[in-house]
Amino acid sequence: MARLGAILTARGIDPATATAEEPPAEPVTALELADARIPARYRNALVDHSQVTAWVDEITRTGRPGPAGAPGISEGPSLLIAGPTGTGKTYQAYGAIRALLSRGVRLRWEATTTADLYARLRPRADHDAERDLQTLARSPLLLLDDLGAAKTSEWTEELTYRLINHRYEHLLPTLITTNLPTAELRTTLGDRVASRLAEMTDRVVLTGPDRRRHHPA
Repeated sequence: MARLGAILTARGIDPATATAEEPPAEPVTALELADARIPARYRNALVDHSQVTAWVDEITRTGRPGPAGAPGISEGPSLLIAGPTGTGKTYQAYGAIRALLSRGVRLRWEATTTADLYARLRPRADHDAERDLQTLARSPLLLLDDLGAAKTSEWTEELTYRLINHRYEHLLPTLITTNLPTAELRTTLGDRVASRLAEMTDRVVLTGPDRRRHHPA
């Protein structure tokens, strides 16, 4: 309801006055619902890298048919987008999600940074961290942003392993971004995680200056 309210507000409709008898003039699309969840900076993200586009093509092509013939997420490859800070990794990842939705792919997805992941799963009273972990592990598509950026420990290494291993074993498409080169991923995340990432992902390396610091003359 919160997502629908945000969309109605963006269209100039007061959610408080919208009733079941008076629906919006236009149906709410899956892309609009997704944009209500995507951080504002990436709501207009578009894929412009050939390897990311190729991944979107493959996921779309291999999706199993659903209602009205629309494809849904099925088993498929994962994508690791690596590169220095500010080279557009997160932009490309959200662009890939938006591209899948714009093609009519039925898509249930989750997105988190690794820092938020560890904060979300940290044990605390009246919170089922295991349920949260399983929600992310079983999501048909997961965006795991900034892998390796958060401070690690035996506890975070075990969480990351469980999450990655489940998606590895079940061939669930995963979008991963990281600033770390392969050798540092192994040191930071451990051999078990690095080995699975090497097998389950296609790798895209972005280069160039930090776009956040670059200002045209």
